[in-house]
Amino acid sequence: MRILAVSDVEDEAITASLPERAGSIDLVLGCGDLTYDYLDFVATAVAAPLRAVHGNHDVPLESLDDPEIGVWWNGIDLHARVVSIDGLLVGGLEGSPRYNNGPFQSSESDMWIAILRMLPGLVANRLRRGRFIDVLVTHAPPRGIHDRADPAHRGFAAVRTFLRWFRPRYHVHGHTHVYDSRTVTQTQFGATTVVNAYGARTIDL
Repeated sequence: MRILAVSDVEDEAITASLPERAGSIDLVLGCGDLTYDYLDFVATAVAAPLRAVHGNHDVPLESLDDPEIGVWWNGIDLHARVVSIDGLLVGGLEGSPRYNNGPFQSSESDMWIAILRMLPGLVANRLRRGRFIDVLVTHAPPRGIHDRADPAHRGFAAVRTFLRWFRPRYHVHGHTHVYDSRTVTQTQFGATTVVNAYGARTIDL
């Protein structure tokens, strides 16, 4: 399976090549801070299913005039959920650490509550399939991996613990912008490959 993960910025180089990728991408994962129109465009262009989580700069659905967008989002939203997509087990956690009163920001306690909501699905996967989850999708990174020292970009300790306990093969996230080609964007953490999908990244499983 080939995954296209997108986050934070609309990558013009990727956008231009999307029609050529139709049929070669099996799943699009949105890691937050992208418009609903852009996510829909990417998935449509590559003719692949889409799943996503909100970033802290996303527009809340209740502030939009079109209720159909909310219906569409509910069908692709991964937050506090685990789903099977052609046998691939994918789950997600939205938002960033709380640093002001903006939308889609969470405390560590909020993140733990979301993880607890995922627990029945994770355990069911372990019993039926022999593993909890294959890919975790978040907006913010785990604590100490690809994060920064400021309150807005510090990673979640709860997500780091999630990786230790449930051992997904991949964890894809956004939120931490990459301005220098020397910036580390892929890190092995135990059984999990953590990937910063800023812009766009292709992952082969």
